[in-house]
Amino acid sequence: MRGPYAERMVPDALRSLWAEPRPAGAPARDQRDWALVAALVVWSVLEAVLRSNLAPWPLLLVSVLAVLGPLPWRHTHPLVAVVVAFGTVTVVDTVRILVESEGALLNSMAATLVLAYALLRWSSGREAAAGLAAILVWLPVTTVADPTNLADTLGAYGFFLFAAALGVAMRFRAKIRVRDLEQARALEREQLARELHDTVAHHVSGIAIQAQAGRAVAATQPERAAEVLSVIEDAATRTLAEMRAIVGVLRASEETDFAPQPGLAEVGQLGTDDRAHPRVTVTLDGELDDLSPAVGVAIYRLAQESVTNARRHARHATEVTVAVTGDADQVRLTIDDDGSASGGKAPAGFGLVGMRERASLLGGTFHAGPAAERGWRVEAVLPRAGAPR
Repeated sequence: MRGPYAERMVPDALRSLWAEPRPAGAPARDQRDWALVAALVVWSVLEAVLRSNLAPWPLLLVSVLAVLGPLPWRHTHPLVAVVVAFGTVTVVDTVRILVESEGALLNSMAATLVLAYALLRWSSGREAAAGLAAILVWLPVTTVADPTNLADTLGAYGFFLFAAALGVAMRFRAKIRVRDLEQARALEREQLARELHDTVAHHVSGIAIQAQAGRAVAATQPERAAEVLSVIEDAATRTLAEMRAIVGVLRASEETDFAPQPGLAEVGQLGTDDRAHPRVTVTLDGELDDLSPAVGVAIYRLAQESVTNARRHARHATEVTVAVTGDADQVRLTIDDDGSASGGKAPAGFGLVGMRERASLLGGTFHAGPAAERGWRVEAVLPRAGAPR
């Protein structure tokens, strides 16, 4: 494709890459980084003892320290690590060329591939460009310092290209994952807003009916009119709270299709008889009257998603138990299955993300993980009033 549009695409793409920020969530230094350095140090020592025809030991020592030293900081300071390592090795190779040293450096210098990967995985666009420049300066210098045939040279360039490409691939895979998680949270917020809308519509209808009744009895029974006004005040207060919840959770810009949603009364319908596999048993216990409608809907949605996950992912499960228990302050939902331990891992997809987001939006807590003995447990605790955060 040619023309002005095509001519603008390449500069725009380059500007986008140049402005790419550093990705969030870079891991901090931990024991694995020091274990990697320790393993490479052992490799270098063994190689220095067993190999012959190596470069003078001062050059070997400087190059090893330059490459292995920055490794633990490759996630948090990828550009500095690359510049220190490749800049020092470039100087070492230049000295080898000037003094005409025929000895080679250690093969543990292959750790530079890890730095090349980290540069493209964890740096910003500007940092990646600067780091690649340092690598591109070093590659021809080391080719002169250690002359090889064309195939070996192309292979070395190919290894660095592969490491850089892998870093880019993992970087954008992580970005897609974050985007999908945000979409899952947004969809859960939108669905909760639809359910809250249904609750608000119910309250407003009640207010209208009470207002009509109050007008009818105002002239003949003033005391009844006062009672009606009290009911209207209570319903209006609850409606205002639900409207604030809608404003707090609705984030999608698209039009939302509001429709009636199931609630606590429908949780019992998730139960099955002995012919189903696995069998689903539902128990409702405690104070479950006068729950916030949003909490009732959330209990149903969490139970429904958990039962679906158990049927799909719980290996060898014969029974799924759904227990809803209410007290004066909160409602607890617990779903257990008796699947095998090998099946005790998180289901694929973003269902757990949505469930956790729903519980959080209503001021509650959510936990999912392997049960103490076997199977999988999902547990959510929601305040009765469903106070949004």
